[in-house]
Amino acid sequence: MIYKIQHIPINKDKRPGIKIVPEYITIHSTGNPKSTAENERNWLINPDNNRVASWHIVVDEKEIIEAIPLNELAYHSGSKEGNNKSIAIEICESGNRQKTLDNTAKLVTKILIEKNWGIDKLRRHFDWSGKNCPSIFNYNNWEGWKKFKKDVDILLNNEPSPWAKEAWNWAINNKISDGKRPRDVATREEIITMIYRARG
Repeated sequence: MIYKIQHIPINKDKRPGIKIVPEYITIHSTGNPKSTAENERNWLINPDNNRVASWHIVVDEKEIIEAIPLNELAYHSGSKEGNNKSIAIEICESGNRQKTLDNTAKLVTKILIEKNWGIDKLRRHFDWSGKNCPSIFNYNNWEGWKKFKKDVDILLNNEPSPWAKEAWNWAINNKISDGKRPRDVATREEIITMIYRARG
């Protein structure tokens, strides 16, 4: 995943520079089947764009671009609470859709791990304002949204917490752990087996 930080200049309609303490991640989709992450970022600074609307991060099949720092306000949710409490991620609808969704799931998982959050912290634009967004997930009564959250949950449970990575890798290298389910609760028999393996 290519992650670029290309912050737009501070301005009143897109990036007011107001600090926030995020509590959620809000997912959007662009509604534009031809636009890339670079196009979306450039639109934020286009003089013809006079809308009061913005986002923090945009994702496509090739790259991820952060346009506004994650601790600053973006105008994205249609509600004051959503803007003040969440990080906005825009999903592009162009190119290889599955690759874009995979990139988004990996990005969201990374943020959740860094913030020590679970999937209960994920929101749709729809949840804040009732807007049909992210529209790419609204089929079959939001079946796509349920699948996306499940995909993120699987990734989340297969990644160790940052503070545990060194120990987790040691356990794998020494064949104490199979490397799966790092965040699951261990049963007593699993704990005894790990101790047994550690003792050789």
